[in-house]
Amino acid sequence: MSLRHALLGLLSERPASGYDLLKRFETSLANVWPATQSQMYTELSKLAASGLISVSAEGPRGRKEYTLTDEGLAELRSWLTETKPQRNTRSDLLLRVFFLGVLPPERARGYLDELADMSEQEYEDLRRLEQSIDWGDDTLSVHGRIALEYGLRFNAMRREWARWAAGRIHEPGGSGAAADGAGTE
Repeated sequence: MSLRHALLGLLSERPASGYDLLKRFETSLANVWPATQSQMYTELSKLAASGLISVSAEGPRGRKEYTLTDEGLAELRSWLTETKPQRNTRSDLLLRVFFLGVLPPERARGYLDELADMSEQEYEDLRRLEQSIDWGDDTLSVHGRIALEYGLRFNAMRREWARWAAGRIHEPGGSGAAADGAGTE
């Protein structure tokens, strides 16, 4: 995904100013694709220059409202149907797990406990976000809730996995939990 396609997707719902897009971005896409205000305004300029969006209204202090063009909608549809999603092959989190054996077992378990706590916090943050949004039946709300549910389930799974993994780390030479083959705690 790119910021380009995120903005095209938001504009597919309705015209919006850069400020409006920033606010909608913060309550929807920022959890899956973070971007700064300057990145968004730079991308809006590029989209307008390439004809994928147009300025449909101008207001005080240079405020511009952008509208998706037919070419922009075609680009968004092409990206959705013809471009394969990139598989995230790098995970700093899991790379560390591979090397936890160089730490004393209590520190390795501590890392996994922190990961479980972080996942719990992210889960709770998403729950609060879910409750703070006035969900509608428009397509962005419907699909936004579907994406939010992915985040909830992912964080719940990662929390459970981290707790399970912490239970697998044992003292060298001890029988420990790793030898028992249990699936979950």
